[in-house]
Amino acid sequence: MKLARFLISREGFISVLCYTVTAVFSFLSFAPLNLPIFVWFAPFGLFIIEKRNRGEWKKLIYHGFGFAILFYLVSFHWVYHMTTVFGGFDWYLAVPIFIGSAILLNFKFPVYLLIFSFLVKKVGKFFPLIASFSILFAEFFTPQVFPWYFGNVVAENQILAQNAEYTSAYGLSGFLFFVSYYLFYLKNPKKFLHFLSLIQSLITKHRKLAKQLLVGIVSLLIVLVLFFGNGFYLYHKWDNVQPIAEREVLIVQPNAPLEFRDGRNPAEEIRNLMTRIDRMVETELKQKPVDLVVLPESGVPFFTTHDSEVTRSIRIYWHQFESLMAIISLRHGTNLFYNELDADIPGGKESARIIRNDIRTYNSSVLMNPNGERKNSYQKVFLLIFGEYMPFEWMYALSGQTGQFAPGTKMDLIPYYESRQTPSNVTKDLHWEDTFGLSPDSVREHYRSNQIEEKTIGSFLPLICYEVIISEFVRKFEGDPDFIVNVTNDKWYGNSVESYQHHTLGRLRAIEFRKWIVRSTNSGTSVFTDHLGRNIDNEFTPIETTATIRKKVSVIPGEMTFYRLYGNLLSYLFMGIVGLVFFVYAKRNS
Repeated sequence: MKLARFLISREGFISVLCYTVTAVFSFLSFAPLNLPIFVWFAPFGLFIIEKRNRGEWKKLIYHGFGFAILFYLVSFHWVYHMTTVFGGFDWYLAVPIFIGSAILLNFKFPVYLLIFSFLVKKVGKFFPLIASFSILFAEFFTPQVFPWYFGNVVAENQILAQNAEYTSAYGLSGFLFFVSYYLFYLKNPKKFLHFLSLIQSLITKHRKLAKQLLVGIVSLLIVLVLFFGNGFYLYHKWDNVQPIAEREVLIVQPNAPLEFRDGRNPAEEIRNLMTRIDRMVETELKQKPVDLVVLPESGVPFFTTHDSEVTRSIRIYWHQFESLMAIISLRHGTNLFYNELDADIPGGKESARIIRNDIRTYNSSVLMNPNGERKNSYQKVFLLIFGEYMPFEWMYALSGQTGQFAPGTKMDLIPYYESRQTPSNVTKDLHWEDTFGLSPDSVREHYRSNQIEEKTIGSFLPLICYEVIISEFVRKFEGDPDFIVNVTNDKWYGNSVESYQHHTLGRLRAIEFRKWIVRSTNSGTSVFTDHLGRNIDNEFTPIETTATIRKKVSVIPGEMTFYRLYGNLLSYLFMGIVGLVFFVYAKRNS
C-alpha cells in the first residue's frame, strides 16, 4: 500500500519520471538506435533524485532500486525472454527472477546515489570530479552478469571510443558523468547567465574566488581536450596503419533450431539444417574461396565431432557431423571454425565403465584445417547463468532445460593454416547426402588428392557468446592474435535489441586490442568490426533468418596496447587521487 500511495503522489510521479529519463535516454543512445546526443542527459535523472533526497540514505537506496528495475525493463527486457526460453522457466518463476536480477545485478544505481550524495554533502560545493569518482566506484565494485557500463553508450561516438585503448569503457563512464554534471549544473538559463556575471564580478572584486572558478573552467576544458583530442589522435593514428596481411573470412548464419518442445521432428530438423549449411557454404565458395569459414555457437546443436569413449557413451558424437565438417574444409580447401558439445572425465581417464556423474561437458569451438583434420579447440570459460549452469544445485529441478556445463581451463589462441590455392582435383564433390554412407576417414580418403602441406599462417583469439563483453577476461589471453572471433547464439532472445546490444558491448575489444572482430551468430546479427571499432560497411545480417556475410579481415601489426598491458590502472589511479584529495579536503574543513 505504501508503494501504491507513493507512486500516485507528486513525489512518486517525479521519481518515476527521473527513472524514465535515465532509462529511456540511455536506451536511445545505445544500439540499435545509436542517438548519442541523449547520453549526455541520461544521468540527469540520477542527479535530480540525489539532490531531492540528499543525505536521506534509506530513500536513496529505494530510489536506486527503482532506477535498476526501470532500466532493466527498458534496456534489458530481453532477460525475461532468456529466462523463459534459454532457462526454460515458467512465467511465474521468470518474473521474480527478472525482478531479482534487475535489483541484484544493478546495485550500481543505489551504490552510486549513496556515494555521490555522501561526497557532495561533505564537500558542500560544486565539484564534478565527485560524479566521475562515484560512477567508477559503482561500476567497478558491484556484481554484474551482463557487464554493461555507461561508457559503452558514450562509445557510440567513434572519436571518444578510441580512448578505450587506455581505459576500456570505465574511463568513458567517468568522462560522461563529469561532463553531464556540468550540463546539469548549468541547465537553467538564468543560472548560466548568473554564472557568467559571477565570473565578471569575481574577476574584478574577489580574486580568490575567481581563481577557484577559473580552476573549474580550466578543468572542464582540459578534460574535453584530453578525451576528444586523444580520441582524434588515436583515430587517425590507427586509421593510417597498414595491415601486414588480409584474410578472406566467410560467416555462415544457419538459423539452427533451439529445441523441439513444439513437436517438430528433431531428426528432420537436423537433416534440414545440415543440408542448409552445406548448400550455403557451397554457394558462397564454389567460385570464390576463403581462408576461414566461421559457424556460430550452436550452429549444429547437441552434437560433437570429438570421437572418444566418453562422447560415444553419452551419445553426443555423431560421425555425420564430423563427415560434413571434413567435406566442407576439404571440398573448398579452407579452415573451418565451428561450435560443438564436448565431454571428458577429470584427469583424462577413460575406462570401459564410465559413470555419467563423473563426466564434464563443455561448450566448445573447434578448428578443422584445410585437410579435414580436427585440430585445436577452445572450451568456454565464462558460463552463462540460467542457461549453462545454475547458481544453486536445487535450482536445476526448476528447469529441465538448463545445462550443467563445466568451464574450460585453457585460454589459448587458435592457430589456422594456409588454405588450398588450387581448384579441387576430385571428379565428384561430396555433399551432406553422402555422409549417410561415408565415415569421416572415408571422406578424407575421397579427397586425398586435395590435401596440402600443413602450414600455420597465424592465429586468432576465440570467444564464445558473452565472453566478448568482459574486458578484464579477454585481456588475459596471451600472444598476438591476427583477429578476434566471437561465436554466439542470440536466438534465445528472439527478435529483440539484445543481439545489437551484445555486439555493442563487445565492440570495444576491437579498440582495446586494435584487432578486427569477426562476430558469427546463429540467427543474427553477424557483423565484421575493424580495429577502430567501426562496423564494416555498416552491414549487419538480419535477425531470425539464414544469411552469409564475407569480408577481407585486415591483420593489424602486433602491438600490446596500454589496456592489454595495464588493464584498469588509469581508472584505479584516478579513483585513488580523487579519494586522496577528498580526504585532505575533508580533514582541513572538519
